Amino acid sequence: MKPKNKLPIFTLLFCFLFGSLSAQNGVTFLNFPGNDGPGKGKHVVLLAADDEYRSEESMPMMAKILSERYGFETTVLFAIEPETGNVVPDYQNNIPNLQALEEADLMIMLIRFRELPDEQTKFIEDYVKSGKPIIALRTSTHPFAYQKNLESQYAKWDWKSKTPGWERGFGQKVFGETWVAHHGIHAKEGTRALISGRAQNEDNPIIRGVNDIWGPSDVYTIKNLPETADVLIYGQSTSGMTSDSPVNLEKSIMPIAWTIPYQIEGGKEGQAFVTTMGASLDFESEDLRRLILNASMTMLGMGDQVKADSNVDYVGDYSPTMFGFGTFREGMKVSDFK
Repeated sequence: MKPKNKLPIFTLLFCFLFGSLSAQNGVTFLNFPGNDGPGKGKHVVLLAADDEYRSEESMPMMAKILSERYGFETTVLFAIEPETGNVVPDYQNNIPNLQALEEADLMIMLIRFRELPDEQTKFIEDYVKSGKPIIALRTSTHPFAYQKNLESQYAKWDWKSKTPGWERGFGQKVFGETWVAHHGIHAKEGTRALISGRAQNEDNPIIRGVNDIWGPSDVYTIKNLPETADVLIYGQSTSGMTSDSPVNLEKSIMPIAWTIPYQIEGGKEGQAFVTTMGASLDFESEDLRRLILNASMTMLGMGDQVKADSNVDYVGDYSPTMFGFGTFREGMKVSDFK
């Protein structure tokens, strides 16, 4: 699980300038204007910057559903290699145009082990301090890893932090958990979702119409979740990597989706929705797409408009690839993910 860190400290400023000066739709980010719908007037910013689970594929797909079918304006930000302008998911040190968060109403993040220039991270900090809602997917429980700039004011966000008040880093502080382990056998066992009966009885809009989620990414070990978390879905490991694989009853269930209040120093209290699912292949599950739509609307105060039969069909083609390190499609530009 050791993160890659390619960027020397002396080039961090260049990354920030690259993001600031190259803010062009389709070049360093994607922006989809919202059609008519309940989300009209709301702006969702999605961060696609993990090096394993192909967020560069899934986040544009979800953005298009939110925009075309439900009226949200959406902006997708990527990990960009400054020298080439390519989308390079394992380039840990550059997510241009994070200033889009200044106008965001909701942040959806799927990032892993980033060490960004402080000038970029400041936009994330300001968003979190605003108390606005956050949706965190899969590896976002361990979004930051500091190896180079240990003097950064954000080094306490490191997933192994021992800083008082920030033990186990940003994921633990904001989302209630950090990286612990694979509970399921990675790349050999999938996840079968088990919806909380209590949440169903209460008709929680986040899980309204969500009945059948299976994904090939495995169940994460959850060890440190605080009592303030409200678990909506549990996950059972499946003995195989297909949707008809039987559940592994020898393994305990684990929380895989929850809501949790958050607050950091100097900031307002906010609410986060977290799920440890989120590989691009997981999103072939219609109900996982519905879960993220439902969570987006609910976190933005539109839970009364969530419908059990919401349309979450793809907008255009969606052909996700298998997760893994170094398996991303090389030479891809932002425009290739439109």
